Amino acid sequence: MAQPPKQWKSFEEQLALLQQRGLLVDNPEAAKSYLERLGYYRLSGYWYPFRQLAHQQDADAVVPRRLNTFIPGSHFADVVQLYIFDKKLRLLAMDALERIEMAVRVDIAHRLGEVDPHAHENPACLHGHFSKQIQKRGPAKGKTEHQLWLEKYHGLLHRARRQPFVAHYQRHYEKLPIWVAIEVWDFGMMSKLYAGMKKADQDSIAQKYGATDGQMFASWLRSLNFIRNVSAHHSRLWNINILERAPIPTSGDFDQRLKNARPFFYFCLMQAMLRIICPRSSWGQRLVAIVNEFPETASGAVKVEDFGVVEGWAQWSLWNQK
Repeated sequence: MAQPPKQWKSFEEQLALLQQRGLLVDNPEAAKSYLERLGYYRLSGYWYPFRQLAHQQDADAVVPRRLNTFIPGSHFADVVQLYIFDKKLRLLAMDALERIEMAVRVDIAHRLGEVDPHAHENPACLHGHFSKQIQKRGPAKGKTEHQLWLEKYHGLLHRARRQPFVAHYQRHYEKLPIWVAIEVWDFGMMSKLYAGMKKADQDSIAQKYGATDGQMFASWLRSLNFIRNVSAHHSRLWNINILERAPIPTSGDFDQRLKNARPFFYFCLMQAMLRIICPRSSWGQRLVAIVNEFPETASGAVKVEDFGVVEGWAQWSLWNQK
């Protein structure tokens, strides 16, 4: 049975509700300002772990359930500090993912462009599962993955048609060569085209970044695209449950205590790739500094391990300059 709809509340009423539920507000004006700028709902994802946890009997199992009341000692300032920590993580992720996206785009364009300057539009240059296998059900029925990819590519190309480089190539050459076309791709398009490349082409790029094979590297790109989308849309990242999970490599600088459901593993992947793309980058040291700033809370409701770090991680060779 549907519950009655939520009722609108003023910022003052929102703050009063939080106080009634036990959240300590040391500076009401500052707290109200955060509600005005960030919104109650966005901040609710950060105060969620500060809510009391109860265990409810459900059939044959005991199910944990969050209450509306807060753990004693929880402060609104703790919530804000957790949001700031998360924002720093998101910005750092975007910094790494921009460099990774640019480098892998060039890798793909250089590899395929040698075969055909328009390889991204030529099914013969791609794997048969991607370019020939017809979808048998769903909204994509009757189309290949490559045709769906091309539809999105041409849509982005149309949106970018007034950009000078696009207008120039379409006027003089009709089609954009792949090393120019990469400039209109997003991370997801790049990831999907890589997954549609022939195995030998995939493997040649994967080996550059220390992945076992193209299949593993394709899973890395899918996961990093998930991280990118979360970060770009300003969503909570620090303890999110990763939906696109990549396998943890069994060799190299990856500790087997890592969990691929937690974000930290994917920051490890970013660092491993950046050490190849930008070997002099201080990105790794910046992550160490941010994690060391994880907010300590009087209630003990949150812990840095929820990010996925494991004991001794900062001493791994991965996080130290070679």
